[in-house]
Amino acid sequence: MTMILAGDIGGTKTLLSLAEKNSDGFTVMYEQRFAGADYASFSDVLHNFLATAKAHLGKLPSLSSACFGIAGPVRDRKSQLTNLGWAFDSDRLAAEFNIANVILINDFVAVGYGVLGLKPYDLYTLQKGKLLERAPIGVIGAGTGLGEAFLGWNGDRYEVYPTEGGHADFAPRNELEIELLQYLQKNHDRVSVERVASGTGIVAIYQFLRDRQFTPESAEIAEKVRLWEAGDLNADAAAAIANAALVNCGVNSETNIDHLATQTMQMFVEAYAAEAGNLALKLIPNGGLYIAGGVAPKILPLLQDGTFLQIFKSKGRVSPVLENIPIHIVLNPEVGLIGAMLYAASFI
Repeated sequence: MTMILAGDIGGTKTLLSLAEKNSDGFTVMYEQRFAGADYASFSDVLHNFLATAKAHLGKLPSLSSACFGIAGPVRDRKSQLTNLGWAFDSDRLAAEFNIANVILINDFVAVGYGVLGLKPYDLYTLQKGKLLERAPIGVIGAGTGLGEAFLGWNGDRYEVYPTEGGHADFAPRNELEIELLQYLQKNHDRVSVERVASGTGIVAIYQFLRDRQFTPESAEIAEKVRLWEAGDLNADAAAAIANAALVNCGVNSETNIDHLATQTMQMFVEAYAAEAGNLALKLIPNGGLYIAGGVAPKILPLLQDGTFLQIFKSKGRVSPVLENIPIHIVLNPEVGLIGAMLYAASFI
């Protein structure tokens, strides 16, 4: 029995999975989610998980390989999870838990490998395009921040290459976005695209339109944003704004429309689409462009109305280059865990 341990480790939650590798892929034997704030270290989480898995399965087989996707940089087989202060060391974890091989990778690199293991039902195809085998693959994902990566064929398989593309400069495309840039520059020495095309960016756009007095805000969202501005991590202002805009989809009565939330999400979708188009121009990902991250599946109706594709392909004389690129929205929230599992298996 070849057992693999995989993990997707973020600042707020950790997802761990124990799986058996077989000829058809993997069979998940046990899986558990943890709130990171409840534990002093990752070792504490892993001890808890393995003990619970042993009780659930009756016995715990030896582990052939483990891979953990971590929301932070990985260097010299070590990493640090800034928000929780957790430290990771591959060799220490291997010795402590008697695992033959422990690999640490960036969480968005794990997402990159994960798209290779997705099923058709894990995806919503926004543009069918014309798939070219072994062509580059692009991955972009707005969550709390903005991740970008690409996959290249090495002659035998795809390899994932991380980037810091989310920290490239925000490039406004019209007068309103220029005003947004100037607004953000008041609080930031430099404005990256992540400041706009991310969950945090949704709130930033809302604040801009609110302070610009675009239209009055609702009391409910105003309170959520106020709590968020005060540092309440449980106040998910971005979700409240997005949900208000989603309620407007298909609603005809003007009295039911939250215009501030709607305009916020319109600006967000356009900025996200423009950056996805920028990444596609740089990669020409004829193997597919995958839109991952936590935001896209939650606002799917806002991405289906044609605006995203229109802005994505609005690149002047080179626009036709983007018309044949397959574009998929990743619906499976465990894509990073799948990627960690696939990467761990490659070392067996």
